[in-house]
Amino acid sequence: MTAFIETGHARNLSSLQQLIAASIGYGSAYAPSVTNLSITELTTCHTNGQALLADVLAKKTDYRAAINMRIEAFALLRKKSTRILNALKASGASAEVVANAREYHRKIQGSRASKPPTSSPDPNAPVPKTISNSQQSFDQLIQHLAGLISVVNIAATYAPNETDLKVASLNTYKLDLDSKNSDVNTTYVAVTNVRLARDKKMYSDSDSAYIRFTAVKSYIRSVFGATSSEYRQISVLAFKKPKN
Repeated sequence: MTAFIETGHARNLSSLQQLIAASIGYGSAYAPSVTNLSITELTTCHTNGQALLADVLAKKTDYRAAINMRIEAFALLRKKSTRILNALKASGASAEVVANAREYHRKIQGSRASKPPTSSPDPNAPVPKTISNSQQSFDQLIQHLAGLISVVNIAATYAPNETDLKVASLNTYKLDLDSKNSDVNTTYVAVTNVRLARDKKMYSDSDSAYIRFTAVKSYIRSVFGATSSEYRQISVLAFKKPKN
């Protein structure tokens, strides 16, 4: 149901609001025996639906902000890795230590020994999992950085004057990447959870807005008749249920 265009939910609630207004206009003639179809219950259903749609939008905004912050944080990684490697080489570290650091640096840069196979990106992927190619997921990049930090941490010669290249600063940067990556995962789950709640309340629950909307139209038809002006007034209103 989450593939349903977001504006479709708002249109459905608009149709429900119009149906409620029409029902109020029928006065005492609108008197369903089912409590869920009362004007009060329908109004509460509509209000709850609006609140859920607003919550989805708020959670999506948080999610997109988290993605942007993660992108900004990781954008510094490759350049920083290059600076770390050069600082290590300039410090007079052994060839073996430099080789170990270079391997992590290569993984951070996304270098490959062979050309990757060509494939089409999935335009429907809900969460950006990677930056580019081999071993380039955000989780893996953090691990590559951790490996690089571990190498320079035990290198006796590595003692840069540049504050951001010091081991303590690098560890702080790694923690920041961890945090930014975690924020994306957390906000994505929040979006999916509120979407599930919205879909249940609007479409799949036994007392959902969809079920009530359909029942109200049937009730009005039963009271006034299929050819009545009252039924013609609301027959054009639609509450479309998303495809699974």
